[in-house]
Amino acid sequence: DAYVVMLTARDTEIDTVLGLTVGADDYITKPFSPRELVARIRAMLRRPRVVATPGAAAEHETTPPRRFAALSIDVDAREVHIENDPILLTRTEFDILEALSGRPGMVLSRRQLLEIIRDGTWVGNEHLVDVHIGHLRRKLGDDAAQPRYITTVRGVGYRMGTGQ
Repeated sequence: DAYVVMLTARDTEIDTVLGLTVGADDYITKPFSPRELVARIRAMLRRPRVVATPGAAAEHETTPPRRFAALSIDVDAREVHIENDPILLTRTEFDILEALSGRPGMVLSRRQLLEIIRDGTWVGNEHLVDVHIGHLRRKLGDDAAQPRYITTVRGVGYRMGTGQ
């Protein structure tokens, strides 16, 4: 498990979106200053790395799983299931789902989601959220035209649906 920073001369929006889609945690285009690179890396390193360790649950209070019809989200174990079938999510996808499911019914803008999942350190294209929402919907078996779990509030942002 490692952070991935793409340093590239390709500076179009589609290049950035594709780079982030394939797994980069950050995307920096040339020319860039060494100070900016160091600042971005330090910001990434400040973000907590959640690694499940045996016995860790006994050390703190556990959060009950969040349920939305067939969807179950175990925040402590960072696991997602639909009807007991595990759904594999990237760290960013899980963080977005956790942010939305922790505020059911509340509309969160792209910027708000990025501030929540990146501790206010995000610098870049906010439309990255749209890409991750699309991946989440696909993995959750959600229909973009009639989403059950993640709904779009046009011109505002996203909110967690009931799963119905």
